[in-house]
Amino acid sequence: MAASKPVEAAVVAVAAPSSGSGVGGGGGGTAGPGTGGLPRWQLALAVGAPLLLGAGAMYLWNRQRRRRETGGRGDTSGLKRNSERKTPEGRASPAPGSGHPEGAGAHLEMNSLDRAQAAKNKGNKYFKAGKYEQAIQCYTEAISLCPTEKNVDLSTFYQNRAAAFEQLQKWKEVAQDCTKAVELNPKYVKALFRRAKAHEKLDNKKECLEDVTAVCILEGFQNQQSMLLADKVLKLLGKEKAKEKYKNREPLMPSPQFIKSYFSSFTDDIISQPMLKGEKSDEDKDKEGEALEVKENSGYLKAKQYMEEENYDKIISECSKEIDAQGKYMAEALLLRATFYLLIGNANAAKPDLDKVISLKEANVKLRANALIKRGSMYMQQQQPLLSTQDFNMAADIDPQNADVYHHRGQLKILLDQVEEAVADFDECIRLRPESALAQAQKCFALYRQAYTGNNSSQIQGALKGFEEVIKKFPKCAEGYALYAQALTDQQQFGKADEMYDKCIDLEPDNATTYVHKGLLQLQWKQDLDRGLELISKAIEIDNKCDFAYETMGTIEVQRGNMEKAIDMFNKAINLAKSEMEMAHLYSLCDAAHAQTEVAKKYGLKPPTL
Repeated sequence: MAASKPVEAAVVAVAAPSSGSGVGGGGGGTAGPGTGGLPRWQLALAVGAPLLLGAGAMYLWNRQRRRRETGGRGDTSGLKRNSERKTPEGRASPAPGSGHPEGAGAHLEMNSLDRAQAAKNKGNKYFKAGKYEQAIQCYTEAISLCPTEKNVDLSTFYQNRAAAFEQLQKWKEVAQDCTKAVELNPKYVKALFRRAKAHEKLDNKKECLEDVTAVCILEGFQNQQSMLLADKVLKLLGKEKAKEKYKNREPLMPSPQFIKSYFSSFTDDIISQPMLKGEKSDEDKDKEGEALEVKENSGYLKAKQYMEEENYDKIISECSKEIDAQGKYMAEALLLRATFYLLIGNANAAKPDLDKVISLKEANVKLRANALIKRGSMYMQQQQPLLSTQDFNMAADIDPQNADVYHHRGQLKILLDQVEEAVADFDECIRLRPESALAQAQKCFALYRQAYTGNNSSQIQGALKGFEEVIKKFPKCAEGYALYAQALTDQQQFGKADEMYDKCIDLEPDNATTYVHKGLLQLQWKQDLDRGLELISKAIEIDNKCDFAYETMGTIEVQRGNMEKAIDMFNKAINLAKSEMEMAHLYSLCDAAHAQTEVAKKYGLKPPTL
């Protein structure tokens, strides 16, 4: 049983199995236990040892859910609630050299400053009364009266005038005054954040991101308002860039291990069966010469032969020949071609083929059910859960004895946090196929998730015991060890989790994702950065198309302060992304690293590094 990622299934058909994007694996939509609910972009900004520990748990939880639009922020309950910045100000933030001068000429200068302060105070009264035009006039007077060497006081006056302009929605003026304030006082949080909001209104996303990144660093990532703005602009930037990139991307065939692992998640899939099995009529089976002729003339059967030879690049073209000729195996060819379109990340090309198979009433019911599973998975990847659920339910209606339907629908239910329904589906899959080790392991993980969410320690122990029973009954199911390792990591039973990953590697030494998870475990358990990087590098060596490894390496390099290398790793992952949504997420990480680089150049601000 393959285990390239925890829960290898059609639910993530268009997200690479090698990316660790299954229900049980690779990090979480709402961050894993111990992470404080930090969104993943924050791992690319606010790092240092404590957050590195969170990174391990985050990646070892439900990575797929974090890609959902509503899941990016995670739980922000630990953030400060006093996030609203009060305006205007009485005085600026303290800064070196901001005291009043002493000696000759001090009295005259104080009079100028006092007059400026009086104008500012008058402006504050107008501001509080909602008379923003009058407030602006007073702040302008304060600016003109203030001695030029009084940087901090002068920056306050500009910031206050920006606050008044903000109330009038004059965003360009807001940005200009905040820029003056920041030039005078480079670490002026209120001015930086106000300028970030102005840039957002002006659709200057890059500038907005740089300002809010500086704010997050200065505040130690403790203010909810600035963190949510960073999250929002990163998502917008990521979507914008991914839309353009994905439209023009070159289709990329995944690694053979990825493809084999994907097909291994199906047991009732006709197109993944050995060549000619179930594809020749009884008459063909009796006439070997005729069977040979069919093999030679059928594009579909040639495609199946290429599958056995792992010559995957030729499959789509051979299927197209069968379809164009309206051959005997047209329905099978449509489904196989659609499947490979999904595998190379071309959902737009896959959908018409899947639609045709589903509409072919005369086609084998298992072909139609399989097409529904794959289309439902595609819809889930595109964040259309209602359409996804409809397809899975339709598959169950037309082929109620198909174990694959319940197996993959169970995974969908976990993604939708419908854990009880997921367990029921896994039970039905197991009833239909008692030898399905994968479904039994995933059921254990679903029960564990349910117990953890409910904070029920006895049920948690029961779920862990269930894993023990599964690996005892199915000692060659790598997925069982992988899912058990994740639950053990979550329970901080690191030594035993490490043993489970070793068993995975023994069973599947070419599984890159297991090395990534084991590497992350070293970081969380022993803070052994060198060993963690060694294991993740090994994953890339095994499979140079493992986007999960590049993404993880990039995040760690950010934490080490190696921005250039981090950006290179993220770009490599972007080029391997199988869906526009995954690409958008990776662009967000890359943009976060870029923003940190610019903030370091402009303001000398850097989060702590390892």
